[in-house]
Amino acid sequence: LSGSRCHPQVVPGVDSATRQLCFEWGPAEMLVCETLFGGRGGCRHAPPWATIGQPLENDWATMGTPLGNWAGEKRPSSSSVFVVRKDQDVYVQTLRKLFNESHGIFIGLQRSEEELTGKSRKAQLVQVSKNYRSVIRACMEDMHQAAVSARDPALHNQYSTQVSILSAMELIWNLCEILFVEAAVAGPLLIRLLDWVRLHVCDVNNMVREVLSSENPSKHELFWNVVDVFVLQGRMDEARHLLSKEASANPASMNMCRVLDDLMKKMPVPSLGNMQTLTEMELKWQHWHEECQRYLQDGTFASNSHMESICKVLLGDENAILEKKELLTTWYHFLVTRLLYSHPTVKPMELPIFIYHVCYLPPQSSMDLFLRGESSAEPLDIILMAAFEFEIHQVIKECSIALSNWWFVAHLTDLLDHCKLLQSHNLYFGSNMREFLLLEYASGLFSHHSLWQLGVDYFDHCPEYGRVYLELHIERIPLNTEQKALKVLRICEQRQMHEQVRSICKIMAMKALRNNRLGSALSWSIRAKDAAFATLISDRFLKDYCEKGCFSDLDLIDNLGPSMLLSDRLTFLGKYREFHRLYGEKRFSEAAKLLLMLMTAHIAPCSFWMTLLTDALPLLEQKEVIFSAEQTYELMRCLEDLTAGKSDKQKFQDDDVETMKVEMLRLALARNLARVIVKEGTLEGS
Repeated sequence: LSGSRCHPQVVPGVDSATRQLCFEWGPAEMLVCETLFGGRGGCRHAPPWATIGQPLENDWATMGTPLGNWAGEKRPSSSSVFVVRKDQDVYVQTLRKLFNESHGIFIGLQRSEEELTGKSRKAQLVQVSKNYRSVIRACMEDMHQAAVSARDPALHNQYSTQVSILSAMELIWNLCEILFVEAAVAGPLLIRLLDWVRLHVCDVNNMVREVLSSENPSKHELFWNVVDVFVLQGRMDEARHLLSKEASANPASMNMCRVLDDLMKKMPVPSLGNMQTLTEMELKWQHWHEECQRYLQDGTFASNSHMESICKVLLGDENAILEKKELLTTWYHFLVTRLLYSHPTVKPMELPIFIYHVCYLPPQSSMDLFLRGESSAEPLDIILMAAFEFEIHQVIKECSIALSNWWFVAHLTDLLDHCKLLQSHNLYFGSNMREFLLLEYASGLFSHHSLWQLGVDYFDHCPEYGRVYLELHIERIPLNTEQKALKVLRICEQRQMHEQVRSICKIMAMKALRNNRLGSALSWSIRAKDAAFATLISDRFLKDYCEKGCFSDLDLIDNLGPSMLLSDRLTFLGKYREFHRLYGEKRFSEAAKLLLMLMTAHIAPCSFWMTLLTDALPLLEQKEVIFSAEQTYELMRCLEDLTAGKSDKQKFQDDDVETMKVEMLRLALARNLARVIVKEGTLEGS
C-alpha cells in the first residue's frame, strides 16, 4: 500500500540533514521552519497520530526541536514557514464522494434498530458493509477515469496510486466482511472466499478476453492458460465450455476431454441454498476425490500434460497448483484454490492453520514464491494474514499504519463494534478503539473548509470525548462569512454549547463593528447576550445619530423588543428611537412623556442630554401646549443640572453654538411655562 504513514514527509527547500527543524503542532496541521541549530542524529519525535500504541519510526524523523524548546539567542535562519498537513487526503477532490456518501451510511448505522437480533441484525450489518464497499468501488472508478484522462504525468501517477490504495481497501474490507461481519460458516465460507478472489484478482481478465474472442480458441497459444485460470478460480462451467471446444477441434483428445468434463461436472461444491449437511458434503467429496485419483493413476491423461496437470489440481496437489503461480498472481489466491480442492468444508477456526502452512512453514513457505524476490511481506500481505488469523486488532493497527488517512479504520472499526467484536478492547489512555479512531478521523475533516460539517456528526456519536473535541474544533473554524457563522452557530445552539455560541457571536460582532456595520454588530451582540458590547455599539449608534441626524438600521432598532433590556444603553437607544417614531406620527403628548422619562430615569448618558433637550424644542414651540408646568420644571432642572455640572474651563471652551442652544432652550422653557400657567389658570377659573 502506498501513501503509508511510515514514509517520511519531505519539506521542499529544507535540508533537514544539516539543520534542525522546529515545529509546532496544530489541530490538523503543523508549522515547520528551519533553525540555526545543527542536525542531531537519532532525534525522533513521533507525531501524536502514532497509531494504536506503536510510535512511527520514520515519520517526521528529522524534526527535532519543538518551538517551545528554543533557548538562547538562536533565531530561525529562514523567513519561510511551512504548513504540513497530516490528513492531506481530505483535500483530494475525487475522494469527496468517499467522505460524503460514507457519512450517510455511518449515520444510518448509528440510528439503526439495535433491537434486531440474530439473522436480522447480521443481515442488516452485512448490507451496511456492502454499502461501504460500493462507495469505495464507485470512488475507485471515478479515480480511474481521472487517471485515464489526466495529461500531466505527475497527476496521472497520483490518481493511479489512489486507485491502487482504494482497490486494496476494498480487498481488505471485503475479506473482513466475510470473516467478521457475516461470519460465514463452513461451506458458505469457501463460496464467499471464491467470490472474493474472483472479484479482486483480475490480472488475467485481458488474457481470457483475448482467447475467447479469437476465431479458434483451442488453437490459441494461451488456451490452456485460460482453462487453468477457470479451474483455479472454481469456474467449472466456463472451464467445461472451453474443453468442449478442444474436443471438437481435436478428436484424438475427445475421450480425455469427456472424462475431465465429467469430473468437473461431478465435483461437489458447497452452495448457499443446499440443505445437505457437512458430513454428506465431505462424503461426496471423498468419493469424487477417489475417482479423480483413480483416473490419474490409470494414466487416462498421460498423453496430454495439460489435462493431467488439471487433474492434479483437482486432487489438490500443492506442487501442481504452485506450478501455475503466474496465473494465481497472489498467495491468497493460492490459499483459496488450495482450500477448494483439498478442504472445501473448511471451518473459520481452521483458517489460521492453513495460513501457517502457506505463510510460515519452513524451509520455504508458499508465500515466499509470490513475493517476487522481496525480502519481506508488503503491508497488504500482513493485513490479510492478520485477517485470516482472526486478529481483528492487528488488522486495525496495520491498516492505521499503512493507509494515508483515518477513513478506512474509523468506519471499519465502527462497523465491527456494532458487530460486538471489539467490546473487550479499551485503550490505555481512557477511550475505546472505536471512539479514538472516529475522533481522529473527524479531527481531520475539521481541517477542510466544508467537510468539517461531516465531522460534527462523527463527534456526536463519540459518547466519551466527542463533545469536548467538538467544542475545541468548532472554535477554530474560520468564520469567513455570516452564512458560515450562522451555520456554525446553529450547530452549537442545537447542542446547548453556550460558551461557543457566545464566542462566535462576539467574534462576528467585532468583525461587523470593524467594518462599520453597526446593525449586524448589534444583532450579534444581542445574540451573544453581551451587555458590555451591546452598550458599546449603542453608543456608536447614538454618536452616528449626533453626526448625521438620523438612525441607520431602523428595522433592527424598531424590532428590538425585550432584547433592549440587555443593557441600559440599549434600552435608551430603543426608547429614543420610539420617541422619534411617536414624534413622526404626531403623537406629541406621548413623545413628550417618553422624552422626559428618558432624562429623569437617568438611563440616558449625560453626554446625550443636550441632544434630548434640543429634541424638546419643537415640542415646546408647538401651538398646542404639550408639556405641563410640572414637566416644564423638570426640563428646566435637567438643563440647569447639565450646565451646572460643567466647570468654568469647560464653559469657556464651549463654542457659540452650544451657548446659543442653552439660551434658546431657556427662552423656550420660559415661554412654555408662561403659556402653561395662563392655560392652567384659565382652566381653574372656569
